Amino acid sequence: MRIGFLLNPIAGMGGRVGLKGTDGKVAEARARGADPRAPDRARRALDALAERAPDADLVAWGDPMGASEVRAAGFDPEVLGTPAGEETTSDDTGRAVAAFREAGVDLVLFVGGDGTAADVAEGLAGSDTPMLGVPAGVKVYSSVFAVSPEDAAYAAATFERTERREVMDIDEDDYREGEVNPELRAVAHVPVAEQLQSGKQIGGGTVESLAEGVAEDVRARPETTWVLGPGSTVGEVKERLGFEGSPIGVDVFRDGEVVELDATEAEILDALGEDNVIVVTPIGGQGFVFGRGNPQLSPAVIRECDVEVVASRDKLDDLRVLRVDTDDPDLDEALRGWEKVRVGRFERRMMKIV
Repeated sequence: MRIGFLLNPIAGMGGRVGLKGTDGKVAEARARGADPRAPDRARRALDALAERAPDADLVAWGDPMGASEVRAAGFDPEVLGTPAGEETTSDDTGRAVAAFREAGVDLVLFVGGDGTAADVAEGLAGSDTPMLGVPAGVKVYSSVFAVSPEDAAYAAATFERTERREVMDIDEDDYREGEVNPELRAVAHVPVAEQLQSGKQIGGGTVESLAEGVAEDVRARPETTWVLGPGSTVGEVKERLGFEGSPIGVDVFRDGEVVELDATEAEILDALGEDNVIVVTPIGGQGFVFGRGNPQLSPAVIRECDVEVVASRDKLDDLRVLRVDTDDPDLDEALRGWEKVRVGRFERRMMKIV
């Protein structure tokens, strides 16, 4: 197995500091104190790959696009080139993928988000070489990603055939304004594996009674700090509480007032009290409760809060299970199990988090 490994080192940096993505926002993300997320995700995937396929032949692109992470996992990669400048760009991704194709790789394993996936798919256009993503971006709507870094390693080490899957992306400026309109960017060959996520689906059922039930609970507990996640379902809750929330951000509410609007991870932590509840809805079609679209809800935030998952019946009807991918494997394990998901004013449905 010959694998081309590629890391987008800035993927996901804008998430916890409230930027909803990193495209065109790298300097601002750093100014807000953002830490790189993707290298840690890369190391998790590569460590798992080293356990499952220690004899795999890896080729890589020069730092900061993956070579060091590959070596740290115990592989001796052939480094085929380096980024052109100090800041990596989509052109660097294109050059790397072209070199991987020329080197005859059996798979391109990349770490990033939907933008990285679109760049990799463009570089592989016209070939049968499969690609597989380790999710590290803020928005991960494409169905070419594994559920977690470890799942990506398992799929890379064990797949025997491929299938065609969609690469989706959205305009981040529109996304920051609350417009979520995924656009098909490519169709790529991807390993067939149960560990892959589904594509993002838009839609759902009515949530009015559900939202009113949550709002009643909020009003009845004025001393509680409520951390209200993104999405239209929780957005309906915010409307019932009398304020216009950030549709793709996280808002903090306590005692009838908005404490933080479109909060960053640090702002959420500063706003928490002794009794805290996160209200979050899974992503339609994928089932992620944490780890897709809400990185402000970091492990540090989650550990300080109780969690209430809310969703319309229609959304849950399309999901077999719920998922988490928080960047903290121990927390992921603690969150797994059966969860009572609120589907109405009083009704709840048991769903399993895996």
